[in-house]
Amino acid sequence: MRKKLRRRQGFTLPEVLTASALLVIAFVPILKALTQINLSTVIIERRTKSLNLAKMKINHLHAKSIKNFDDDFSESNLVLDSFYLCNISNQSVNGNLKSIVVSVGMDRNGNRTLDSSEVEISLQTQLARR
Repeated sequence: MRKKLRRRQGFTLPEVLTASALLVIAFVPILKALTQINLSTVIIERRTKSLNLAKMKINHLHAKSIKNFDDDFSESNLVLDSFYLCNISNQSVNGNLKSIVVSVGMDRNGNRTLDSSEVEISLQTQLARR
């Protein structure tokens, strides 16, 4: 009488290696896309924070100009919020009108100066004598 050969349950080594290689090939583009999405998210968050800080500074300058229109509003490397710095330039258009540019960005290199490469956003407004 012949004994029946039992077939073993499970996968062979070449099957496991092939499946592993296919998984790696599938995961590489997914991980690359996730990394790119994360980088984009960080950039968007930094620009959004810069925009909000610039708007806040412009609102402050509008309020300040009501009583102190003749003051010079120019400032450099003003610390707004931890790592965010601000440069303000003002230019007199005429005796009753000033043009203000507020540039905000993150001090990424930590030198406490806002370099042109670090500027995330620049907003321009005009102030009128009241």
